[in-house]
Amino acid sequence: MALRLGVDLGGTKIEIVALDDGGRELLRRRLPTPQGDYAATLDTIAVLVRDAEAHLDQRGTVGVGTPGALSRATGLLKNSNSAVLNGRPLLRDLEAKLDRPARIANDANCFALSEAVDGAGKGAETVFGVILGTGVGGGVVVRGHVLAGPNAIAGEWGHNPLPWPCPDELPGPPCYCGKHGCLETFLSGPGLSRLHQAAHGESLDAKAIADRAAEGDEACEQTLQAYEDRLARGLAHVINLLDPEVIVLGGGLSNLERLYANVPKLWGRYVFSDRVDTRLERNVHGDSGGARGAAWLWND
Repeated sequence: MALRLGVDLGGTKIEIVALDDGGRELLRRRLPTPQGDYAATLDTIAVLVRDAEAHLDQRGTVGVGTPGALSRATGLLKNSNSAVLNGRPLLRDLEAKLDRPARIANDANCFALSEAVDGAGKGAETVFGVILGTGVGGGVVVRGHVLAGPNAIAGEWGHNPLPWPCPDELPGPPCYCGKHGCLETFLSGPGLSRLHQAAHGESLDAKAIADRAAEGDEACEQTLQAYEDRLARGLAHVINLLDPEVIVLGGGLSNLERLYANVPKLWGRYVFSDRVDTRLERNVHGDSGGARGAAWLWND
């Protein structure tokens, strides 16, 4: 039996999952992420790997899902919202720490791979995985393999502008990347809260907006309808470019059950086709998806 270890390197927690050949979960553990301490982060990953192998009495392959991506020019991590990782040779340092080859991919790519292998996108030729949370990310899997691209940014739809904007959506909120009007500023959890406050003068988080809309609050219902149209526009852009069979949602906003019925009803007006057969699905593996996908990085 081959042992695959997948590590999800998150901003608040580091999680490890151990899978067998068939994808059966053998073990899952997590530890808090050391804040602002790169060396301690490497040590925590090593502890999780060694403890898992000791418990299972087997040495495994190691894949890591991380915010950001490895630069192909320098081998250093870039674009991570965990700033302590940026500019670091994360793969090289991990391989030295673990005394073996490792594989690293963006956490959204790992999420997409997990759902493509044995989740909501199982059997599909092309899967687009979407993270709708504090930020907005995406990953592309084609025939079971992550599409990274020569710049290691395939799937980064969150840093494209909101398509077909209305006048009141321009120039859009400032984004941490230095631009204005990125999809991330509109479709993230904070973006949903910002939308509601701008329209109704009330500060609510995404869950409160959804709960109150379900109870019949008209203002919150209007906010969610406007959000759904923005999400439909953003995903229509993806469909026009990639034409995936399945789009799988992850992140906190993926728990809004109404999205799966309402957004596909809207995106047809924006997709360049007479019909849209792309499926919008909720994730199967939930919080463990990133770690599972990291484990499947050794599925080649």
